[in-house]
Amino acid sequence: MSDTQFDLIVIGAGPGGYVAAIRAAQLGLKTAIVEEQHLGGICLNWGCIPTKALLSGAALAQQFKHSQQFGFSLGAIDFDIQQLVRHSRQVSEQLVQGIGQLLKKNQVTVFNANAQFIAKERLELTDAKWQKQQISAPHIIVATGARAANLAHVPVDGQHVWSYKEALVPEQLPKSLLVIGSGAIGSEFASLYQDLGCQVTLVDIAKQILPSEDIEVAKYVQKQFEQHGMTVLTEAAVQNIEIDKGQVHCHVETATGVQTITVEKVLSAIGVQPNTQNLGLETLGIEFEHGFIKVDPWCKTNVVGVYAIGDVAGAPCLAHKASHEAILCVEKIAGLTHVHALDRSQIPGCIFTHPQVASIGLSEQKAKAAGFTINVGKFPLQANGKALALGETTGFVKTIFNQETGELLGAHMVGHEVTEHIQGFAIAKYLEATDESLAQVIFPHPTLSEAMHESVLSAMQRAIHI
Repeated sequence: MSDTQFDLIVIGAGPGGYVAAIRAAQLGLKTAIVEEQHLGGICLNWGCIPTKALLSGAALAQQFKHSQQFGFSLGAIDFDIQQLVRHSRQVSEQLVQGIGQLLKKNQVTVFNANAQFIAKERLELTDAKWQKQQISAPHIIVATGARAANLAHVPVDGQHVWSYKEALVPEQLPKSLLVIGSGAIGSEFASLYQDLGCQVTLVDIAKQILPSEDIEVAKYVQKQFEQHGMTVLTEAAVQNIEIDKGQVHCHVETATGVQTITVEKVLSAIGVQPNTQNLGLETLGIEFEHGFIKVDPWCKTNVVGVYAIGDVAGAPCLAHKASHEAILCVEKIAGLTHVHALDRSQIPGCIFTHPQVASIGLSEQKAKAAGFTINVGKFPLQANGKALALGETTGFVKTIFNQETGELLGAHMVGHEVTEHIQGFAIAKYLEATDESLAQVIFPHPTLSEAMHESVLSAMQRAIHI
């Protein structure tokens, strides 16, 4: 094989792409990865990682506000948004460098270029200097991710109307911010800016914020947002905006009429759209579904030898889903026999708002709609000893079981660091644990995880501490 011929090529080096390349190399495949901009993709550079670094600063701000509870009296505290931004960028840069080292260690060939199919097994690469070359492989994985979707009547200009990129690197903290869209991205940024001291208005056309979450969870989080001073408008839509003297006048249609809300900045966070343009996919006859590349449970497209993973292959648009698809796709290509197809019901979701939200499986509403007779358990963190000791009693754990079989259908958590605990329910669900078996698990004391156990017991009418 020459330096232009490979066993497998990956287009895109996000959490799906770079994982696929590394696993392929581990399995002995001569592998190349093509990335136009940054190793790590949106997740490491402009998504998951930098937002969590900023949110850590917001969490610290909240701890300062409640320091007297633990005996500390703090005077005036200076806050430098620029330093927090620098911290977030340094974290991203460190991880990106680490990915580069991992690819080098595994002898993956990296091309910094744009890729376009010119035939089923052949790509034309164009680098930043417009120099072109061709590479080929019998297996090509598309892992190009997604980008922010925009509203035509609320154009992002980077100054008055932000996308998530501008929201990650503000030059200064705005006094007021209106966020359009209350999904994971919108709600996280709304929570972040509110906790840092900005007056936030959150607007969504849906009936509830966090539309993909259990209704009880969404209502609880909305109440917490409002108690922190945020204005939340559901079943509302921004009709148009006017920019005048550095202020943005947002005309918002609600059930009671049109409101005009004036803010310094607007953040558009209405969702994402797949990066499928300029790849030459149409010339291959690749099939699409709702704009995303259509794939089977093994990430195969309708064209033999072409695969798609991650956000470009459809919801849920989550980094851990992309990485999991990367592994199963490559292992299937390599001929491993133990590979399992993707089961979307096993994908946990995490939202890093204040309070955090984590879930897996069916909501109560979806379980009922699916025809299950269910038992629902719920345990408040107010009754958990560790939560009381930490001063973090906001939230609850909710579990949903099939009444007939005891199967865990879904779990939903709100509160301090619940994103670290949802993996417990993910493991239980994957191993087909029942309410009876989970009731027998010995949870350590004192821990926040005891609330998980109590929720299971609650579903069985056996809760001890409520």
